[in-house]
Amino acid sequence: MMLIRLQLRLRSRRHGRGSYEIDMCNGPLFGKILRFALPLMLSGMLQLFFNAADIVVVGRFAGSTALAAVGSTGALINLLINVFIGLSVGTNVLVARYYGARDGQQLHETVHTSVLTSLVSGGALIVIGLILAEPLLTLMGTPDDVLGQAALYMRIYFCGMPAMMLYNFGAAILRSVGDTKRPLYFLLIAGVVNVLLNLLLVIVFHLGVAGVAIATVVSQVISAALVAICLIKTDAPYRLEIKKLHIYKSKFVAMVKIGLPAGMQGAVFSISNVLIQSSINSFGSTVMAGSTAASNIECFVYTAMNAFHQTALSFTGQNMGGRKYERVNKIMWICVLCVTVVGVVMGGGAYLFGGNLLSIYTSDPEVIRFGLERMMFVCLPYFICGIMDTLVGSLRGMGYSIMPMIVSLTGACALRVVWIMTIFQLDRTLSTLFLSYPVSWAVTALAHFICYLVAHRRLMQKQKAEAAQAAN
Repeated sequence: MMLIRLQLRLRSRRHGRGSYEIDMCNGPLFGKILRFALPLMLSGMLQLFFNAADIVVVGRFAGSTALAAVGSTGALINLLINVFIGLSVGTNVLVARYYGARDGQQLHETVHTSVLTSLVSGGALIVIGLILAEPLLTLMGTPDDVLGQAALYMRIYFCGMPAMMLYNFGAAILRSVGDTKRPLYFLLIAGVVNVLLNLLLVIVFHLGVAGVAIATVVSQVISAALVAICLIKTDAPYRLEIKKLHIYKSKFVAMVKIGLPAGMQGAVFSISNVLIQSSINSFGSTVMAGSTAASNIECFVYTAMNAFHQTALSFTGQNMGGRKYERVNKIMWICVLCVTVVGVVMGGGAYLFGGNLLSIYTSDPEVIRFGLERMMFVCLPYFICGIMDTLVGSLRGMGYSIMPMIVSLTGACALRVVWIMTIFQLDRTLSTLFLSYPVSWAVTALAHFICYLVAHRRLMQKQKAEAAQAAN
């Protein structure tokens, strides 16, 4: 009897049930939301910690010019990859929906379509990055003393795009079924390799930004390989079979329908950030370095909050698939409460200890001063951005993709562009420039909340209609 129980337990672990997956459609929500979000939060922050190691190593051992070169590429890299990364949102929603509905065939087709799409997207991004890196950096007004190193960093970085895409799509599949632990383990392994290679290639071999880029690519390959092995070895319904990789038209269209608006939204967000980065570039390399270091610290706060965007997306998607519509509103409010607490505590703490944190990246007092100026306008009100993104996650989990895209493009992106073209031109100071962030977040969050109320009312009407039809 004990042997039978042990075999069943091992089988359960092999399937992922009870060990990694979370039943999002039944039982209390708060504990499960935290159990889902905390590993996701740690994964994102761990990834950022290892990315921060790139900045720290470059800033300390290759100089402020190299630091500015690496930092100045961030907005442009996001611009080029966000459309493709957005498709993984479609993967997340579809897998969650079919998993919640216990539809094995649809789940199988979605997984294999997603994985092949990720590899094709990564190949396309290699070509795009190699060709457009230097022209776009020049268009952004990147200073001549930074341009060469920034272009080199981008070209090497984009060679790892197939691995990055595979990891993002594979991790989206795992998140959709409630598994946020294994991506955390994979990032830990890849991140340690990244840090060790950074130290070796930059300090010992003096490769500068090239060494940092090479270390990043190697770590991406490792994390992608671990995700792929995980999907191949599992016996769960979302198992990946290499020989059955195929792009199923219906799943690809559905994935694009949900994910492309998210990707376009991210890309346009990046355009507004590129405009802001271009404006920052006009203040010189010292301001660029300060903004780069501050932005890296801010990313830790954003990533912690973004865990609840992913949580709202996955939990809402599964409950929509399982027709547990009454749980959707509870999911949204719990996630909004959690993201507000995390944003206030982490954002306020980051600014309060900003001087000490910035000194990790650089010893230049001017760089630290400019970094603190940015953090005052971004970190303190950052919780508003978290609320905005969490509402978007709920809307996308409910199946709305166009609505949140239009609202975000109008409220956040267009408003920032108008701000830069008008108010910033009247008062060309860093304070005026950075103020565009909290203003755009507040306007957009309010608009998303109104859209959510409308969407939820429609969902309740749908539930009543289905109940009436079942009664008849």
